[in-house]
Parts: sequence; C-alpha cells; structure tokens
Amino acid sequence: MKRRKTKSKEAVLSVLKESGTALNHEMIQSELSTKADRATIYRILNQFSEDGVVHQIIGDDGKQYFALCLNCLDKNHNHNHLHFRCEKCGTVECLNNEIDFKLPNGYVSTNFNGVVSGFCLNCS
Repeated sequence: MKRRKTKSKEAVLSVLKESGTALNHEMIQSELSTKADRATIYRILNQFSEDGVVHQIIGDDGKQYFALCLNCLDKNHNHNHLHFRCEKCGTVECLNNEIDFKLPNGYVSTNFNGVVSGFCLNCS
C-alpha cells in the first residue's frame, strides 16, 4: 500500500535516523521540530512498523520503543535478537547476536521480545 508522505512522518523518521537507538513515544515527541499530537505520532509509528521501517520493542519498563530497522526489508531478516535498556540513561539498543531457541514439537514462534536491563558501556 502506497502511503502519503507528510511533514509529520518525515519529522518522526528524521528523529529516529538521528538517534541511532530505539526511542519511545515521549522521546520522539520531545525531539520533533514540528508539532504533532500524541495520536498522530502513534499512528505514524504503527504505519512504520507495518511497512517494515521500524520494529517495536516492549521494554522491561512496560514502555513501547521503536527502532529504525535498516535490515527489515531483507526477507531473511528476523527480530530474534535481544535488546538492552540502560537503567541510567534510558538508551534502548538492539544487540545483534541472534537468539536461537528450540520450542517443543508442534509450537511455532511468530514473535520474540527479549530485553535485558542494566548499565550500558557509557554508564557502567
């Protein structure tokens, strides 16, 4: 489905590109150069997720984070990797080591969400 480009979408995408890390809604909204209400930002983020531009991460703090995904357009790419949330600076980042786990026979995995929390390289 072809989506219309808007200034709000371009602004959200720019914030994600410049951050280099996963951001939650509040972080994105505080960095936006244009005005966009909460619902618009969530709608944009959900469209980006559906289109494979970002992937969603549910943090151990219960917040939803969005990471720009440069590899999501590759059909062999998956999200079976851990994420790390720093308890001090709040940074959430993808850890590129893919997780390989075995499920019991008959089970099929469609999603994986793993978050490790602690202190990042800058804060430890």
